[in-house]
Amino acid sequence: MYESFYGLTGKPFQLNPDPAFYFGSRGHKRAFAYLQYGVYQSEGFIVITGEIGAGKTTLVRSLFEQLDRNRLVAAQLVSTQLDADDMLRTVAVAFGLPVKAVDKASLLASLEAFLCQLAVAGKRALLVVDEAQNLTPRAIEELRMLSNFLLGDQALLQSFLIGQPELRDMMQGPQMQQLRQRVIASYHLGPLDKGETQAYIEHRLRHVGWKGDPRFEPAAFDLIHTASAGIPRRINTLCNRLLLAGFLGEKHAFGAADVQAIAREIHEELGPEAKLASVPRTAAPEPAAPHPAVHADNPSSVLEELREIERRITRLEGAVSTVIGLLNRLLQRERPVKPGAPAGR
Repeated sequence: MYESFYGLTGKPFQLNPDPAFYFGSRGHKRAFAYLQYGVYQSEGFIVITGEIGAGKTTLVRSLFEQLDRNRLVAAQLVSTQLDADDMLRTVAVAFGLPVKAVDKASLLASLEAFLCQLAVAGKRALLVVDEAQNLTPRAIEELRMLSNFLLGDQALLQSFLIGQPELRDMMQGPQMQQLRQRVIASYHLGPLDKGETQAYIEHRLRHVGWKGDPRFEPAAFDLIHTASAGIPRRINTLCNRLLLAGFLGEKHAFGAADVQAIAREIHEELGPEAKLASVPRTAAPEPAAPHPAVHADNPSSVLEELREIERRITRLEGAVSTVIGLLNRLLQRERPVKPGAPAGR
Protein backbone atom coordinates (compact mmCIF):
# COMPACT_ATOMS: atom_id res chain seq x y z
CA MET A 1 0.00 0.00 0.00
CA TYR A 2 2.27 2.80 1.24
CA GLU A 3 5.37 1.35 -0.43
CA SER A 4 4.76 3.00 -3.82
CA PHE A 5 3.70 6.28 -2.17
CA TYR A 6 7.09 6.54 -0.47
CA GLY A 7 9.05 5.02 -3.37
CA LEU A 8 9.96 1.85 -1.45
CA THR A 9 10.65 -1.48 -3.12
CA GLY A 10 9.06 -3.59 -0.39
CA LYS A 11 7.59 -3.71 3.10
CA PRO A 12 10.20 -2.34 5.54
CA PHE A 13 8.36 -3.32 8.71
CA GLN A 14 6.90 -6.73 8.00
CA LEU A 15 6.25 -8.81 11.09
CA ASN A 16 7.54 -12.14 9.76
CA PRO A 17 11.18 -12.83 10.73
CA ASP A 18 13.40 -12.26 7.69
CA PRO A 19 17.17 -12.68 7.90
CA ALA A 20 17.54 -10.23 5.01
CA PHE A 21 16.54 -7.48 7.48
CA TYR A 22 18.91 -8.66 10.21
CA PHE A 23 20.15 -5.70 12.27
CA GLY A 24 23.30 -6.18 14.31
CA SER A 25 22.68 -4.28 17.52
CA ARG A 26 25.16 -4.85 20.35
CA GLY A 27 22.87 -7.43 21.90
CA HIS A 28 22.09 -9.20 18.63
CA LYS A 29 25.77 -9.38 17.67
CA ARG A 30 26.62 -10.92 21.02
CA ALA A 31 23.75 -13.43 20.87
CA PHE A 32 24.77 -14.37 17.33
CA ALA A 33 28.35 -14.83 18.50
CA TYR A 34 27.14 -17.24 21.18
CA LEU A 35 25.30 -19.27 18.53
CA GLN A 36 28.41 -19.35 16.35
CA TYR A 37 30.49 -20.37 19.35
CA GLY A 38 28.07 -23.22 19.99
CA VAL A 39 28.39 -24.44 16.42
CA TYR A 40 32.17 -24.31 16.77
CA GLN A 41 32.12 -26.28 20.03
CA SER A 42 29.87 -28.95 18.46
CA GLU A 43 28.53 -30.21 21.78
CA GLY A 44 26.28 -29.34 24.70
CA PHE A 45 23.49 -26.78 24.85
CA ILE A 46 23.34 -23.09 23.99
CA VAL A 47 20.46 -21.16 25.61
CA ILE A 48 19.25 -17.85 24.17
CA THR A 49 16.32 -16.02 25.77
CA GLY A 50 14.55 -12.75 25.06
CA GLU A 51 11.19 -11.02 25.14
CA ILE A 52 8.54 -11.77 22.53
CA GLY A 53 9.59 -9.99 19.36
CA ALA A 54 13.18 -9.38 20.46
CA GLY A 55 14.56 -10.97 17.28
CA LYS A 56 15.44 -14.49 18.43
CA THR A 57 13.93 -16.27 15.42
CA THR A 58 15.63 -13.86 13.02
CA LEU A 59 18.94 -14.73 14.69
CA VAL A 60 18.33 -18.44 14.16
CA ARG A 61 17.39 -17.97 10.52
CA SER A 62 20.45 -15.82 9.95
CA LEU A 63 22.58 -18.56 11.49
CA PHE A 64 21.00 -21.22 9.27
CA GLU A 65 21.90 -19.19 6.18
CA GLN A 66 25.58 -19.28 7.18
CA LEU A 67 25.84 -22.98 8.03
CA ASP A 68 27.93 -25.26 5.88
CA ARG A 69 25.33 -27.80 4.78
CA ASN A 70 28.06 -30.18 3.66
CA ARG A 71 29.27 -30.53 7.25
CA LEU A 72 26.22 -29.77 9.39
CA VAL A 73 22.66 -31.10 9.25
CA ALA A 74 20.38 -28.68 11.10
CA ALA A 75 16.75 -29.11 12.12
CA GLN A 76 14.44 -26.66 13.85
CA LEU A 77 11.44 -27.28 16.11
CA VAL A 78 8.92 -24.47 16.55
CA SER A 79 5.83 -26.15 18.00
CA THR A 80 7.10 -27.15 21.44
CA GLN A 81 3.95 -27.71 23.50
CA LEU A 82 4.91 -31.35 23.61
CA ASP A 83 5.50 -34.01 26.19
CA ALA A 84 8.39 -36.47 26.22
CA ASP A 85 7.16 -39.07 23.71
CA ASP A 86 5.88 -36.44 21.29
CA MET A 87 9.19 -34.63 21.56
CA LEU A 88 11.15 -37.66 20.37
CA ARG A 89 8.79 -38.15 17.43
CA THR A 90 9.01 -34.49 16.50
CA VAL A 91 12.81 -34.59 16.57
CA ALA A 92 12.79 -37.67 14.34
CA VAL A 93 10.41 -36.01 11.87
CA ALA A 94 12.56 -32.87 11.84
CA PHE A 95 15.51 -34.98 10.70
CA GLY A 96 13.38 -36.81 8.12
CA LEU A 97 13.05 -40.16 9.88
CA PRO A 98 9.88 -42.32 9.65
CA VAL A 99 7.93 -42.49 12.90
CA LYS A 100 4.67 -44.27 12.10
CA ALA A 101 3.91 -47.26 14.31
CA VAL A 102 7.31 -47.02 16.01
CA ASP A 103 7.68 -47.50 19.76
CA LYS A 104 10.00 -45.39 21.89
CA ALA A 105 12.83 -47.91 21.98
CA SER A 106 12.80 -48.28 18.19
CA LEU A 107 12.59 -44.52 17.80
CA LEU A 108 15.66 -43.96 19.97
CA ALA A 109 17.53 -46.66 18.06
CA SER A 110 16.63 -45.04 14.74
CA LEU A 111 17.76 -41.63 15.95
CA GLU A 112 21.06 -42.98 17.23
CA ALA A 113 21.69 -44.90 14.00
CA PHE A 114 20.93 -41.78 11.95
CA LEU A 115 23.28 -39.63 14.03
CA CYS A 116 26.02 -42.25 13.81
CA GLN A 117 25.69 -42.35 10.02
CA LEU A 118 26.14 -38.59 9.91
CA ALA A 119 29.26 -38.81 12.06
CA VAL A 120 30.76 -41.53 9.88
CA ALA A 121 30.10 -39.31 6.85
CA GLY A 122 31.96 -36.46 8.55
CA LYS A 123 28.84 -34.48 9.39
CA ARG A 124 27.26 -33.24 12.61
CA ALA A 125 23.65 -32.73 13.71
CA LEU A 126 22.26 -29.53 15.19
CA LEU A 127 18.80 -29.26 16.74
CA VAL A 128 17.34 -25.78 17.36
CA VAL A 129 14.27 -25.71 19.61
CA ASP A 130 12.32 -22.46 19.37
CA GLU A 131 9.75 -21.41 21.98
CA ALA A 132 11.53 -23.75 24.39
CA GLN A 133 9.78 -22.19 27.39
CA ASN A 134 6.73 -24.29 26.42
CA LEU A 135 8.53 -27.59 26.90
CA THR A 136 7.57 -29.79 29.82
CA PRO A 137 10.33 -30.93 32.20
CA ARG A 138 9.99 -34.47 30.80
CA ALA A 139 10.43 -33.21 27.24
CA ILE A 140 13.56 -31.27 28.22
CA GLU A 141 14.88 -34.38 29.92
CA GLU A 142 14.43 -36.32 26.68
CA LEU A 143 16.49 -33.69 24.87
CA ARG A 144 19.18 -34.02 27.51
CA MET A 145 19.19 -37.77 27.08
CA LEU A 146 19.68 -37.36 23.32
CA SER A 147 22.83 -35.38 24.09
CA ASN A 148 24.26 -38.59 25.61
CA PHE A 149 24.60 -40.18 22.16
CA LEU A 150 28.32 -40.52 21.43
CA LEU A 151 30.56 -42.06 18.80
CA GLY A 152 33.82 -42.58 20.60
CA ASP A 153 34.35 -39.24 22.33
CA GLN A 154 32.36 -37.27 19.75
CA ALA A 155 28.91 -35.93 20.66
CA LEU A 156 26.40 -36.85 17.96
CA LEU A 157 23.82 -34.11 18.63
CA GLN A 158 24.07 -30.50 19.70
CA SER A 159 21.01 -28.51 20.80
CA PHE A 160 20.17 -24.82 20.98
CA LEU A 161 17.26 -23.79 23.22
CA ILE A 162 15.63 -20.51 22.19
CA GLY A 163 12.83 -19.08 24.33
CA GLN A 164 11.18 -16.32 26.27
CA PRO A 165 12.40 -15.18 29.72
CA GLU A 166 10.35 -17.93 31.37
CA LEU A 167 12.92 -20.38 30.02
CA ARG A 168 15.56 -18.85 32.29
CA ASP A 169 13.29 -19.41 35.28
CA MET A 170 12.74 -23.02 34.24
CA MET A 171 16.48 -23.56 33.93
CA GLN A 172 16.95 -22.56 37.57
CA GLY A 173 14.62 -25.29 38.83
CA PRO A 174 16.07 -28.22 40.80
CA GLN A 175 14.91 -30.68 38.12
CA MET A 176 17.12 -28.92 35.55
CA GLN A 177 20.41 -29.46 37.37
CA GLN A 178 21.65 -32.12 34.95
CA LEU A 179 20.71 -30.01 31.94
CA ARG A 180 22.46 -26.94 33.38
CA GLN A 181 25.66 -28.97 33.52
CA ARG A 182 25.40 -29.45 29.74
CA VAL A 183 24.91 -25.74 28.96
CA ILE A 184 28.16 -24.33 27.58
CA ALA A 185 26.84 -20.75 27.10
CA SER A 186 23.66 -18.75 27.63
CA TYR A 187 22.63 -15.21 26.81
CA HIS A 188 19.58 -12.99 27.34
CA LEU A 189 18.77 -10.74 24.39
CA GLY A 190 17.66 -7.35 25.69
CA PRO A 191 15.89 -4.43 23.98
CA LEU A 192 17.42 -1.81 21.71
CA ASP A 193 18.47 1.49 23.21
CA LYS A 194 17.40 4.86 21.74
CA GLY A 195 20.27 5.12 19.31
CA GLU A 196 19.86 1.54 18.17
CA THR A 197 16.12 2.06 17.69
CA GLN A 198 16.75 4.90 15.24
CA ALA A 199 19.48 2.91 13.48
CA TYR A 200 17.18 -0.13 13.30
CA ILE A 201 14.36 1.87 11.68
CA GLU A 202 16.70 3.49 9.16
CA HIS A 203 18.37 0.13 8.43
CA ARG A 204 15.05 -1.49 7.52
CA LEU A 205 13.98 1.49 5.42
CA ARG A 206 17.26 1.57 3.50
CA HIS A 207 16.91 -2.13 2.78
CA VAL A 208 13.85 -1.31 0.66
CA GLY A 209 15.28 1.71 -1.11
CA TRP A 210 14.50 4.53 1.31
CA LYS A 211 15.99 7.88 0.23
CA GLY A 212 14.70 10.07 3.02
CA ASP A 213 10.98 9.93 2.22
CA PRO A 214 9.33 9.84 4.71
CA ARG A 215 11.48 11.93 7.01
CA PHE A 216 11.57 11.27 10.77
CA GLU A 217 12.26 14.07 13.21
CA PRO A 218 14.58 13.17 16.14
CA ALA A 219 11.72 13.45 18.65
CA ALA A 220 9.75 10.90 16.62
CA PHE A 221 12.53 8.33 17.00
CA ASP A 222 12.65 8.96 20.76
CA LEU A 223 8.91 8.43 21.14
CA ILE A 224 8.97 5.27 19.02
CA HIS A 225 11.63 3.88 21.35
CA THR A 226 9.57 4.77 24.42
CA ALA A 227 6.35 3.32 23.02
CA SER A 228 7.97 0.09 21.84
CA ALA A 229 10.35 -0.34 24.81
CA GLY A 230 13.03 -1.08 22.22
CA ILE A 231 11.51 -4.43 21.16
CA PRO A 232 12.03 -4.88 17.39
CA ARG A 233 8.65 -6.45 16.62
CA ARG A 234 6.85 -3.67 18.49
CA ILE A 235 8.92 -1.13 16.58
CA ASN A 236 7.84 -2.81 13.34
CA THR A 237 4.19 -2.71 14.34
CA LEU A 238 4.28 0.93 15.37
CA CYS A 239 6.25 2.09 12.30
CA ASN A 240 4.05 0.09 9.95
CA ARG A 241 1.01 1.81 11.43
CA LEU A 242 2.76 5.19 11.24
CA LEU A 243 3.62 4.83 7.53
CA LEU A 244 0.09 3.62 6.80
CA ALA A 245 -1.33 6.71 8.49
CA GLY A 246 1.16 8.87 6.58
CA PHE A 247 0.07 7.34 3.30
CA LEU A 248 -3.61 7.90 4.06
CA GLY A 249 -2.88 11.49 5.13
CA GLU A 250 -0.33 12.12 2.33
CA LYS A 251 2.38 13.03 4.84
CA HIS A 252 6.08 12.94 4.03
CA ALA A 253 7.46 13.82 7.46
CA PHE A 254 6.76 12.45 10.92
CA GLY A 255 7.21 14.31 14.18
CA ALA A 256 6.51 13.65 17.82
CA ALA A 257 2.84 14.57 17.43
CA ASP A 258 2.39 11.93 14.70
CA VAL A 259 3.86 9.17 16.84
CA GLN A 260 1.83 10.36 19.81
CA ALA A 261 -1.35 10.30 17.74
CA ILE A 262 -0.69 6.71 16.66
CA ALA A 263 -0.01 5.71 20.26
CA ARG A 264 -3.25 7.37 21.33
CA GLU A 265 -5.19 5.53 18.60
CA ILE A 266 -3.74 2.24 19.81
CA HIS A 267 -5.17 2.78 23.27
CA GLU A 268 -8.50 4.11 22.07
CA GLU A 269 -9.02 1.15 19.77
CA LEU A 270 -8.67 -1.20 22.72
CA GLY A 271 -11.59 0.36 24.55
CA PRO A 272 -12.09 1.90 27.99
CA GLU A 273 -9.63 -0.46 29.70
CA ALA A 274 -6.75 1.31 27.98
CA LYS A 275 -5.04 3.64 30.48
CA LEU A 276 -4.33 6.39 27.95
CA ALA A 277 -7.64 6.37 26.10
CA SER A 278 -8.67 9.68 27.70
CA VAL A 279 -5.84 11.70 26.09
CA PRO A 280 -7.57 14.27 23.81
CA ARG A 281 -6.91 13.92 20.11
CA THR A 282 -6.35 17.65 19.75
CA ALA A 283 -3.78 17.89 22.54
CA ALA A 284 -0.31 18.69 21.22
CA PRO A 285 2.75 17.60 23.20
CA GLU A 286 4.75 20.27 24.99
CA PRO A 287 8.29 20.47 23.52
CA ALA A 288 10.06 19.97 26.86
CA ALA A 289 7.43 17.85 28.62
CA PRO A 290 7.18 14.07 28.79
CA HIS A 291 4.87 12.34 26.36
CA PRO A 292 2.25 10.51 28.44
CA ALA A 293 0.47 9.02 25.46
CA VAL A 294 3.27 6.58 24.81
CA HIS A 295 3.98 5.42 28.35
CA ALA A 296 2.50 2.25 29.83
CA ASP A 297 3.12 0.89 33.31
CA ASN A 298 2.43 -2.67 32.27
CA PRO A 299 4.68 -3.98 29.44
CA SER A 300 2.38 -6.96 28.87
CA SER A 301 -0.55 -4.65 28.18
CA VAL A 302 1.53 -2.79 25.59
CA LEU A 303 2.33 -6.10 23.93
CA GLU A 304 -1.34 -7.04 23.72
CA GLU A 305 -2.11 -3.63 22.26
CA LEU A 306 0.50 -4.03 19.56
CA ARG A 307 -0.78 -7.48 18.70
CA GLU A 308 -4.23 -5.99 18.26
CA ILE A 309 -2.71 -3.39 15.93
CA GLU A 310 -1.18 -6.15 13.82
CA ARG A 311 -4.58 -7.79 13.40
CA ARG A 312 -6.30 -4.51 12.56
CA ILE A 313 -3.66 -3.53 10.00
CA THR A 314 -3.98 -6.92 8.30
CA ARG A 315 -7.75 -6.48 8.01
CA LEU A 316 -7.37 -2.89 6.77
CA GLU A 317 -4.81 -3.84 4.13
CA GLY A 318 -7.09 -6.58 2.84
CA ALA A 319 -10.03 -4.22 2.55
CA VAL A 320 -8.03 -1.49 0.79
CA SER A 321 -6.50 -4.02 -1.63
CA THR A 322 -9.97 -5.20 -2.57
CA VAL A 323 -11.13 -1.64 -3.26
CA ILE A 324 -8.04 -0.86 -5.33
CA GLY A 325 -8.60 -4.01 -7.38
CA LEU A 326 -12.19 -3.01 -8.12
CA LEU A 327 -11.12 0.51 -9.14
CA ASN A 328 -8.46 -0.85 -11.48
CA ARG A 329 -10.97 -3.11 -13.20
CA LEU A 330 -13.39 -0.19 -13.64
CA LEU A 331 -10.64 2.02 -15.11
CA GLN A 332 -9.69 -0.69 -17.58
CA ARG A 333 -13.25 -0.82 -18.86
CA GLU A 334 -13.39 2.96 -19.37
CA ARG A 335 -10.40 3.49 -21.65
CA PRO A 336 -10.01 7.05 -23.06
CA VAL A 337 -10.87 7.71 -26.71
CA LYS A 338 -7.81 8.39 -28.89
CA PRO A 339 -7.55 11.93 -30.42
CA GLY A 340 -9.28 12.13 -33.80
CA ALA A 341 -11.15 8.88 -33.36
CA PRO A 342 -14.97 9.05 -33.57
CA ALA A 343 -16.68 8.63 -30.24
CA GLY A 344 -18.75 5.52 -30.02
CA ARG A 345 -22.40 5.59 -29.08
